[in-house]
Amino acid sequence: MSPARPTVEPPGDDTLDLRLDDLVALLESGHLDAELLDGDLLDSVASWGPADTPVGTFRLVPVRLGRDLPILTRWMNDPAVSAFWELAGPDTVTADHIRTQLEGDGRSVPCLGVLDGTPMSYFEIYRADLDPLARHYPARPHDTGIHLLIGGVTDRGRGVGTTLLRAVADLVLDHRPRCTRVVAEPDIRNTPSVSAFLSGGFRYAAEVDLPDKQAALMLRDRALRHVL
Repeated sequence: MSPARPTVEPPGDDTLDLRLDDLVALLESGHLDAELLDGDLLDSVASWGPADTPVGTFRLVPVRLGRDLPILTRWMNDPAVSAFWELAGPDTVTADHIRTQLEGDGRSVPCLGVLDGTPMSYFEIYRADLDPLARHYPARPHDTGIHLLIGGVTDRGRGVGTTLLRAVADLVLDHRPRCTRVVAEPDIRNTPSVSAFLSGGFRYAAEVDLPDKQAALMLRDRALRHVL
């Protein structure tokens, strides 16, 4: 059953419809705002440090394929995960997905979520404004996106995902001062995921028709950080 869909608020005057085609043209012409590409596209995720949470000390650790591929492949082959990530199969399927990010320009960083020293989740921290997602919503410069899966069955259904989403969004806002919003786009059918984002301080902004799914556009605003 799909979650209730609140009335969508119209985008404010401070939003920017950043089309990917326009971005490519700016990159090729050399006229892209220098601030947009100043240094690391995601402000050095590897250096963000730990976050203390109600369920333990949490840290984002950038993925190393040689070390992390077996556990990631196992998680991707869990039916509850593969139903939405669609990466089930041999380890080459997961490896190709991760390698695309590792060998890219840094606009997406794949990370293990490590809780009290134990890898138990997978996150992708990405520049939503530089992603094809920006074709489908009024993006702002430096919008930062989150993809999440909880690997351990024992960590599902007891609020851990909600806690980690709030912690990771806080890490983004703490370490990316130019980012005004954290963005997510879970499958609208994935009710537990949508609920976790809502409980983690995100608000439902719209339903968006993406090439591979109908998604709930979820936003966590810096301005509402301590309210929601």
